[in-house]
Amino acid sequence: MKKLGLLAMLVALAACEPLPPNGMPPVVVQPGATQPVAAGPKLSPAAARAAFSAAQSRVEPVAESICRQRTRGANCDFLISIDTTQGNIANAYQSRDAQGRPIIRFTTALVNDARNVDELAFVLGHEAAHHILGHLDQQAQTAQMGALLGGLAASIGGLDPDALTNVGAGLGGRVYSKNHELQADDLGTEIAIRAGYDPVKGLGFFQRMPDPGDRFLGSHPANTARVAVVRQRAAQMGYNF
Repeated sequence: MKKLGLLAMLVALAACEPLPPNGMPPVVVQPGATQPVAAGPKLSPAAARAAFSAAQSRVEPVAESICRQRTRGANCDFLISIDTTQGNIANAYQSRDAQGRPIIRFTTALVNDARNVDELAFVLGHEAAHHILGHLDQQAQTAQMGALLGGLAASIGGLDPDALTNVGAGLGGRVYSKNHELQADDLGTEIAIRAGYDPVKGLGFFQRMPDPGDRFLGSHPANTARVAVVRQRAAQMGYNF
């Protein structure tokens, strides 16, 4: 019972969701903003590549400008490219190189799944927003805290320190993940609009991907929540849809 109590305490501590360190509050999803978005057929591979290039040329300078305005000392020189090594995996991701330069990559499968340029522009804005909002650093910090809590619980309760440290790190790394996605959707909407694209049309990707629902400690929020956040932010900016 003592060991189970310690594990429960660890989960409770790791799952608490304080305000993000950058002071940005959790995104509040208002009801009644989740109407479906009509999407057309896929673009041809050539048209999808051309749309990606067009979106990059307009979104990148907007994202870099916002990055310089809203960060202090961050590298805002985005490197955006298509990752051709992941076969049929449709994905987009943000990382940094050894010099701290932010990298955004779309897999070929994701580019080829696009129905319009607005989808590609919105996802670009979303990935750039993760960097601007400092999400990589925040998740690393919470994963480290989770690992420390796991190790502490193991030392007190006589449990396997390696196993419980790994559990703590996994939980800690997911503390902010759902709200991070909603924050990136919110700022990504602003970036897309300022670049001249329609973020509501860009929602098509969400409607085609499997809906994770609102699972406990899931890494992504429900698709309906993400759609609502985009519509709310667009309305706040005076965008008519």
